[in-house]
Amino acid sequence: MATTNIWQQFKALIPEGVRVVATIAANNGNGTSQAELRDGSVITVKGETVNVGEKAFILDGEIKGTASSMAQYEVEV
Repeated sequence: MATTNIWQQFKALIPEGVRVVATIAANNGNGTSQAELRDGSVITVKGETVNVGEKAFILDGEIKGTASSMAQYEVEV
């Protein structure tokens, strides 16, 4: 039976987990890769499916696929 709690219905619309787009700096050869975030920090993530120099979608520390290389803009309001 579907819940009638409106808060639970709202929470179901919001995706869970940490999602980022990062540039792959290196494939380590052991099933992990080094990914460079926008702020310049480097993290180790699971997966080697994206080539070095390409952008990747990372969900909870695991590569989920290749991201397009579109221009990024940061605006302060």
